[in-house]
Amino acid sequence: MIKNLKRAALAAALLAMPFAAPTPAHAQERSSVAVTLPVAVAAHALPLAAEVRDGYQRTSFRHWNAGKNPTDGCNTRAEVLLSEAVDPPEVLPGCKLSGGRWWSYYDSKWLTSASALDVDHVVPLAEAWDSGASQWTAKRREAYANDLDAPTSLVAVSAASNRSKADQDPAEWLPPTTEVACRYASEWIATKLRWGLTTDTVEREALTQLADECPGTTVTYEPAP
Repeated sequence: MIKNLKRAALAAALLAMPFAAPTPAHAQERSSVAVTLPVAVAAHALPLAAEVRDGYQRTSFRHWNAGKNPTDGCNTRAEVLLSEAVDPPEVLPGCKLSGGRWWSYYDSKWLTSASALDVDHVVPLAEAWDSGASQWTAKRREAYANDLDAPTSLVAVSAASNRSKADQDPAEWLPPTTEVACRYASEWIATKLRWGLTTDTVEREALTQLADECPGTTVTYEPAP
């Protein structure tokens, strides 16, 4: 009974929102509109669909490309490291980064070497493929893999935490620092909504449970062009 009431309330909240989760067909026309939703509403805005891994290759997503400024020698990975540095590194010829300091929020660690960091796709490339990117053009997959226009898409974290995560979704992996689970869930959902990706039943259940534990959390996203 309580569960049914909760679902009814979520459904009513969704109907009351001015913008529903975008689909690829109309995402471009809303590309300039930022949407903010309560995390529970946002989780239920994700379309449900079975995941399909058939045909996936990491090379289907070209990364890292030349980033926002193709003339500066810094690729997307380096641009994320530069933007997230707490203490900026020195940029040497060829965009080699020397020094600097970063906070890896997944595992609450300070890192002082760019080589100790990975730039994580919050929603991994394989997961994106499973959730709809298999139907995209190569150009759109490249845009996804190098998305510098949304702070929730790419994050600099310790290499160890990123490799522990691999291509797992929130039903299988959460950051070892439990206090950041709400932030992680928000960023995961925001990325999927931004790119019109789907969620499967097990993933939806995990996100719904996280939403119940994060009542004050919101999800903000801007549909990808």
